[in-house]
Amino acid sequence: MIRIHSISGLTITVFIGLHLFNHFCSIFGVATHIAIMDTLRLFYRNTFVETILLVAVLVQIVSGINLFKKSRKTATSHFEKLHIWTGLYLAFFLIVHVSAVFIARLFLHLDTNFYFGVAGLNTFPFYWFFVPYYGLAILSFFGHIASVHNKKMKSNVLSLTPAQQAKSILIFGFVLTIILFYGLTNHFNGVTFPKEYRIIIEKIKKV
Repeated sequence: MIRIHSISGLTITVFIGLHLFNHFCSIFGVATHIAIMDTLRLFYRNTFVETILLVAVLVQIVSGINLFKKSRKTATSHFEKLHIWTGLYLAFFLIVHVSAVFIARLFLHLDTNFYFGVAGLNTFPFYWFFVPYYGLAILSFFGHIASVHNKKMKSNVLSLTPAQQAKSILIFGFVLTIILFYGLTNHFNGVTFPKEYRIIIEKIKKV
């Protein structure tokens, strides 16, 4: 089960890396974000790759929850605990996030682009939910990687121990999270939502 979990995790990590890079580009403006997204979609928004990603997500969630049940009582070190709890949050996030994307695509007939992703993030009072929701997802992603790195790696050429390397990954994830939130919120001082996304915002406000 651990091997299957690792393979599905590596598959998802490639996609998440591209996804976070796309969001990072939002600091250069909405148009840049969408242009890069359209380019990346040529790779992952097709039936073959998307099917592989969905299977990987399903495998990751099921195997991850089973591993959490087995490991939560035996985890002793900080990184072992970080590994299982970040994995649990990522399972929750993947269920909610993937479901939301497909509901929007199949039932609302919306392009799940920049505007869809940040509608709640820039709407009062719902950003009190969406900021920790997205923030914890990014931090959990890097926390999960850091804990695995700490377990499997050895000291590197800079004489950094696995724990020091893992902490560097955590710091990078924290800094990147701040940059992403800047890019995904800063531009709304002057950006206008297209009509179909304004409707979503109004629905969010009525919840």
